[in-house]
Amino acid sequence: MKRILVTGALGQIGSELVPALRGVCGADCVVASDIRMPTGTVDKDGPFEYVDCTEKRLVDEVVRKYEVDSIYHLASLLSATAEEKPHVAWDVNMGGLYRVLEVARENRCAVFFPSSIGAFGPSTPPDRTPQDTLQRPTTMYGVTKVAGELLCDYYHQRFGVDTRGLRYPGLISYVAPPGGGTTDYAVEIFYEAIRNKRYSCFLGPDTCLDMMYMPDAVKAAVDLMNADPTRLVHRNAFNVTAVNFTPEQLGAEIRKHIPEFTIEYEVDPVRQGIADSWPNSLDDSAAREEWDWKPEYDLPSMTRDMLENLRVKLKAG
Repeated sequence: MKRILVTGALGQIGSELVPALRGVCGADCVVASDIRMPTGTVDKDGPFEYVDCTEKRLVDEVVRKYEVDSIYHLASLLSATAEEKPHVAWDVNMGGLYRVLEVARENRCAVFFPSSIGAFGPSTPPDRTPQDTLQRPTTMYGVTKVAGELLCDYYHQRFGVDTRGLRYPGLISYVAPPGGGTTDYAVEIFYEAIRNKRYSCFLGPDTCLDMMYMPDAVKAAVDLMNADPTRLVHRNAFNVTAVNFTPEQLGAEIRKHIPEFTIEYEVDPVRQGIADSWPNSLDDSAAREEWDWKPEYDLPSMTRDMLENLRVKLKAG
């Protein structure tokens, strides 16, 4: 039976990945961990441990205590926050990953590492960006993601660690609040549409980016870790995507459900600059060919589901 450790479990991905994994593997087989203490049900539904991933001893103790064989390493600073604190981002994103990989090498664990669309840069082909292409990011977040991909490849080739990863686009979730990412507008906009019927967007109206609804993001991570390794030509990391839209297009979709909703623009030059350095769209054909990746949500179904669930969460009519 698999025993799994999830670092950064209280973040945007972890908040939904942990329950999904516990539903498949059993609550006692999935250890959630973070540097924050939980305020919800994560610690009540299964084991929870305080783990600072920059402290190798803490990671190793939990892996040995629970006889962990797979680690989903989600702990990191996101794009906008990383630009505000680049030195911290390097210590957390790279230092944490290195220590997790060392623990995995010593304890023969598999490792999932989430990379990002941020691993690309302005010199990357912007439309249907290939799986294998030029990666020259201009943000500290992107630098740590490219370095992380290479480090995971190294640990697989040099030490035989079963490392696998995804290049996520922007992620949209109603469970966890935004966490400092450049694509956070695509989450904030739903909250403001329900609460105030209007939203001021920090990206320009025609900023086109790939996005993914969190259930698809969770599904992609689990499916990749369960994939037949003999089929995997790539490992760290696969392009994956689901939907593609601009803030203006997302606002128009929301208006189908909330006709009085309006959107205005107050562009943040830092986050707009980050978004402009990323591809307009990704080619995820390698993921589709090597482990049968296929998203379940498009823009209309995602929008409908987000609004329905957020109305319940916010107790809005």
